[in-house]
Formats: sequence, C-alpha cells, structure tokens
Amino acid sequence: MHHILSSFILYCFLTFSVNIRPAISAVNSINSAYDSSPFKHMYEFDGSGGSSLMGSETVPESKDIVYLPEFNLSARLYRPIDAAANQKLPLLFYIHGGAFITGSPFDETYHNFLNILVSEANVVAVSIQYRLIDVCPLPCAYNDSWAALKWVASHLNADGPEDWLNQHADFQRVFVSGDSAGANIAHQMAIKLATEEILEGFSVAGMILCHPFFWGSELLHGETQDWSDNMVELWEQMSPTSSGIDDPWLNPAKDPNLARVGFLRLQVFVSENDLFQLRERGWYYAQKLRESGWSGYQEVIDFQGENHVFHLNNLNSRNSTILRNRIVTYINQEWIDASVRMKPSRDWSNSPLYDMISMIGRRVLRAD
Repeated sequence: MHHILSSFILYCFLTFSVNIRPAISAVNSINSAYDSSPFKHMYEFDGSGGSSLMGSETVPESKDIVYLPEFNLSARLYRPIDAAANQKLPLLFYIHGGAFITGSPFDETYHNFLNILVSEANVVAVSIQYRLIDVCPLPCAYNDSWAALKWVASHLNADGPEDWLNQHADFQRVFVSGDSAGANIAHQMAIKLATEEILEGFSVAGMILCHPFFWGSELLHGETQDWSDNMVELWEQMSPTSSGIDDPWLNPAKDPNLARVGFLRLQVFVSENDLFQLRERGWYYAQKLRESGWSGYQEVIDFQGENHVFHLNNLNSRNSTILRNRIVTYINQEWIDASVRMKPSRDWSNSPLYDMISMIGRRVLRAD
C-alpha cells in the first residue's frame, strides 16, 4: 500500500514543483478539420504569438484571507489590476488538485496559472485551501470546500468580510473549477448546491473540470485492471468511510442526484496520455450527466499527445494557451449569459439554443 501512495506523492511532487517560465498569452484561430455532426467535431488550432504576462503591469493583485479559522484554512484571492471601483466581474472559485494528498493554493504552480487566467479572462478568483488526507480523510476536503463556497456566498449582498468580493464579484456569474482531485471536489460542490441551501441569488453559471479524478468498478476503454486495483486501495485510504470504488464521491454515475447538479454549463478537459488513465472518465462523466436528464450545455475538449494537468506544468506551451483560451471563451460567451439565469429544471427542448446545445459533441485538439 505504501509504495502506491509513494508513487502518487512522487508524481504529484514532480507535477507541482516544476519551474514555470514566464507565460505567453496567444490567440489561436480554429479551423474545423472534421465534422460528423452531431456526434463528433475535430478541430485543429493554428497561430501563436503574444506578449509576456508574468512580471508585467497586467499581473493581477492577490492576497490571502482566512475563511475557516476553526482549521486555519485560507484562500488566495485575485482581482485584475485595472478593475474599476465596484466593477462587477465573473467569479472563478478554484479548487487545486494533487490526489487529495498534496497541493495548495499557495504553490507557485497554481499562483502563476491563476495570475494568467485572471488577467486573460478578466475575472475575480478565489483559490481555496482544504485539509489533505494526511490530516483528515475524506469527506473533510468536501466539507472544507463547501464551507469556502458558503463563505464566498456570504458576500452576496456586498456586506461580507472581504472588500474585493463585495466590490467586484458578480454572483450571477459564478464558475466552479478544479483540476484532478479538485475537479472531483468541484462536482461535489455542484451536488451540494442542488441538495443543500445556499443564499438565494447565488448562481453557478458553469463548471470547469480539468482532468477530473473519477473512477468506478466498470472499466472503460484504456483502463487496466492493475491500475483499477491500485485505485481501490488508494480510495480505501483516502475515504475509509465511503462505500467503496463506486461511491458517488468517486463515481458520479452512481449518484441518484446527478441530474440535479447546480449548474447549467459544463466544460471538461481531458488528455490522451493521462498517466492516471483518467481520460475516459471525463467523457463518461459528461455522457452520464446527459443521460441522467440534465439538459444544460456541455463540451468535452480532448488534447491529443498530452498528459495529466499538462496545462499547469508548462504555461508557455501552445496547448496550455489553447486550454486557457477555451476557458476564457467559455466564461465570457455573451450568448450563454442570458441562459445562466434560467432554473436548472428548465426544459431546453423548446429553446432556440437547443439545436446548438444538442450539436455539442466530442472535440479533439491536435497537439503538434
């Protein structure tokens, strides 16, 4: 058991301790290379260029705030450097990954990534800390993240403890996001938003999942039994009180509340060469969400030739820039903004957007 955990810790250490160089912001044109509507779309990306962001006057302001004194848990807040007084901006609620074992919003990796994303997307961001499993096994990470989300929501009437959120957060345009284990937690926040009360007027416009950490007893394409056995052992250590590998905390397809998730838009990123064999889990999540009766907008973006959380490891790379550009577009799409105010129970079949929504299929991004 210990050698498996050691392997996870080693990989996470290598992932999060990489020396990230100054990031390049690039605008990429999209050319449709293959179309078999409505089931599959394949895109090629051309174009590059831009100017250095890190170390320039466009780097956002950031500061750390304790949100849960009971456990001394903090969040790092970001706002664009040129945000006008009381200018309302989309709010990104970000949850770091690290297999529930490692990672922190204060790591250089996440700080650099969010600096760039906040600047490019022109959003306010809250990157949260939660207890890792060496301190407290699951569901502590879920409970801490929910406490953080409620703390954010306490600023809804502009009378919360943090001025940046009072002044700038648009609580009708909240996006919950995370990578790997953080994406798993993000999904659980969507379930909690559907099943537990939060302040009225707090609206999650969408969820953004990067290489989500999901699993289940039924193997999908590309998953091996040996790795699944490892996942069973790991999950027992991470969550000793859960029902096992098909617990809804790890396998959302088994959650009877899946159709009630508290958002109307979903964006999922996966990678062909994901070391943890998580590629198909992202696709499977989107598929099962649709089959559950959830009727929102979804897109899954699959990067060929890339590995797990590649976008954090090299902020200069072409595909990292493409990934960020997709998030920026997703957050700021004007035609979606009117729909995020609809209730999740709305039947979209009579909506003029329905045909567009039903055309969304499998998108594969080709790496050089």
